[in-house]
Amino acid sequence: MRLRLRLSLLALCASLAVPPLASAPALAFDDNKFYDPLTREWVELKMTPEVAGKIARRKFKRKVVDFNGSEAPGTIIVDTEDRFLYHVLDDGTAMRYGIGVGRDGFTWRGEQKVTRKAEWPGWTPPPEMIVRERKKGRNLPAFMPGGPKNPMGARALYLGNTVYRIHGTNEDWSIGQAVSSGCFRMWNEDVEHLYSQVPVGAKVVIR
Repeated sequence: MRLRLRLSLLALCASLAVPPLASAPALAFDDNKFYDPLTREWVELKMTPEVAGKIARRKFKRKVVDFNGSEAPGTIIVDTEDRFLYHVLDDGTAMRYGIGVGRDGFTWRGEQKVTRKAEWPGWTPPPEMIVRERKKGRNLPAFMPGGPKNPMGARALYLGNTVYRIHGTNEDWSIGQAVSSGCFRMWNEDVEHLYSQVPVGAKVVIR
């Protein structure tokens, strides 16, 4: 009995000491490394914009979710903490989209209405943004026409009389991040989808 128990313990210790087999899944070590079961080595994960964009697309994929809030169908709700935008539907659900939000010092809350919609909008950086970016060594244009390279992306929904927009982006990696100057950015295909569902005058609640 003692011999059998001792052999069982040895087998358990040996199994813990041996690296995972090639068929085993990769094991996370920290945010910057993963275990490669083929080479049996820890590999540093280089978080390129392409990798970050692919991760964001899995985490913030557009989907219909249950909704039990008090807002009327047609309302847009922006959750700046969880980085999601909800378009309330009329059947107890909402279409949920991933968004990028304002970085520290540029977050805000309140209620607005969609006062204008534009396809492939041009971009006129606010004067304060031009000054702020110039101090960082980046010269912004006074105006940039719409197009694939424009940071406003494929569509824009203008919020009240503010300088803020719900708009597309040409930076996939930024969805789910706090990087903007107060606007809410979406993947181009998502903002095109929202744009087709939302009329001018729609209520927007920013939380």
